[in-house]
Amino acid sequence: MLRLLYLMTLTVCCLPLIPGLGGVLLSATSYLPVLGLTEPNLDGWYAMMAWPGSGKALQLTLFTGVTATLLAVLITFLILQRCWGTSGWSRIEKWLSPLLAMPHVAFAIGFALTFAPSGWLFRFFALFTQDTTPYTWSLVQDSNGIGLVIALAIKETPFLLLMSLSVLRQMQVDRLLAASQSLGYNRSAAWLKVVLPQWLPKMRFPIYAVLAYGLSVVDVAMILGPSSPSTFAVLVWQWFNDPDLLELPRAAAGAITLFILCFGTLSIYRLLEFILICGWQNWQFSGSKMFHLPGKHLFKLVAVLPFLMIPILLVWSFALRWRFPDSWPTRLSTRFWEQESSNLLTLAANSLILGLVSATVALIFAVGCLEYRDKYHQSVPQLVIAIPMLIPQLSILFGIQIAIYMLPGQWHVPATIWAHILFAFPYVYLALDGPWRSFDQRLTQTARSLGHSATKAWWAVKLPIVLPAILLAWAVGLSVSFSQYLPTQLLGAGRITTLTTEAVSLASGQDRRISAVYGLIQAFLPLVFFGLALAASRFADPRRRLAKQEQTRDTMNEFVRTKPDYKI
Repeated sequence: MLRLLYLMTLTVCCLPLIPGLGGVLLSATSYLPVLGLTEPNLDGWYAMMAWPGSGKALQLTLFTGVTATLLAVLITFLILQRCWGTSGWSRIEKWLSPLLAMPHVAFAIGFALTFAPSGWLFRFFALFTQDTTPYTWSLVQDSNGIGLVIALAIKETPFLLLMSLSVLRQMQVDRLLAASQSLGYNRSAAWLKVVLPQWLPKMRFPIYAVLAYGLSVVDVAMILGPSSPSTFAVLVWQWFNDPDLLELPRAAAGAITLFILCFGTLSIYRLLEFILICGWQNWQFSGSKMFHLPGKHLFKLVAVLPFLMIPILLVWSFALRWRFPDSWPTRLSTRFWEQESSNLLTLAANSLILGLVSATVALIFAVGCLEYRDKYHQSVPQLVIAIPMLIPQLSILFGIQIAIYMLPGQWHVPATIWAHILFAFPYVYLALDGPWRSFDQRLTQTARSLGHSATKAWWAVKLPIVLPAILLAWAVGLSVSFSQYLPTQLLGAGRITTLTTEAVSLASGQDRRISAVYGLIQAFLPLVFFGLALAASRFADPRRRLAKQEQTRDTMNEFVRTKPDYKI
């Protein structure tokens, strides 16, 4: 059974690469017999390079993606070196799950409603300046992409913090800090010169994922990024939506260019990491032993800003009339909720079905692969896990779409579910990897020595211990599925609509109140499932049950001890 799950996982993760890369390469060479293009040529590449603003779009993509990644890594490291091992770190761990539950699109809509020229932030400033005209300066769709950089950095920091948990525990940071401080290094210097050189290589794949996402993001860039010109990923997406199908070679050439850009940037990052950690090591043991790095209140900013979006979306969804510079709507109404209620139910049902199916299948695959690793000491190759996170979605989904069109029948629903599983699996696997590595195998070995079968030992001993991690990983898979925009749009061919696809479409220029309604519902669904997972994991925790049994036994002993003796 484990071997079958292992082979199925490899098939799901690797098989889409064949039609994905094959379809986009054939399209880029203008070979599409379905459209009458039977002679390969480079017209698509010439059309891409001749498009006005394509060079500027590439520059914007590099700037926003690289800057947001570096900023997220810097914020993550500053938070870790300041808060790890302190009394406040347990609170940070509890906040990570709800922060990850906030979808990118919902956060982007709330960010736009806050930092737009007539947003809530500028309304707050207007209370003191008495200015009655909206400001011209804005972080939303600014020409330099500053707002997009800030939003991506804030949204990706909780993910890097979560990935750092298992890394730092494996590194035994407390021992490293104790040894460093005994040599005269203060806390910040120890983190900078001892922990950072070991932490950064172990965080390579999560940082790769953040960098690849920043370079190829479409939905958030459509809401917050510059529009004239846009980032290159948005430009390629616009080419894909061109009604003239004969222009598909230009879009395919853009998708390959985006893949090359992403691969080249990841390669440069790997080279710079090697130079910093291995090539130029003088900074690790020379210089001052006393540093003072900030970071005490950074997590508060990272945590407060996403949760601030919830009340902002809520107020906007009920605002019927809200003139600038009023800090509160002059009229409130449920009109927009009533108007969209029937549509919201359908979209929520579609999102739930896709999320439940894809998250459950991804969870089964992840558990099967981890158990296969424990039994046969052969894990899923890291490259297979990283493929959906590192390859730009546009570069692979377009080829899969072309391959689906060549198949007889309707394959939109299975292809969309397959894509959601493909992109949810890496996050579910990474969420379970740490708990599986930290599980003490001697517990199941003891159960086997007492005569229990391997299956019964797993269900009776291991499952209760890892069940909280399984529930949280399942919630992570649901959150990833809920936030998928490009797989649903491309492979669903417009026939499958979800809260995310509708929220992105409405946020691109429709009424703010309706955008707030969809953004709020899209943020609410993952939070509900994360809350259910956290509550269920708390009740399923065997330590909690043992403590409760011990408390009950103590109560009964006390009752028996204090009962009067009626014997004469």
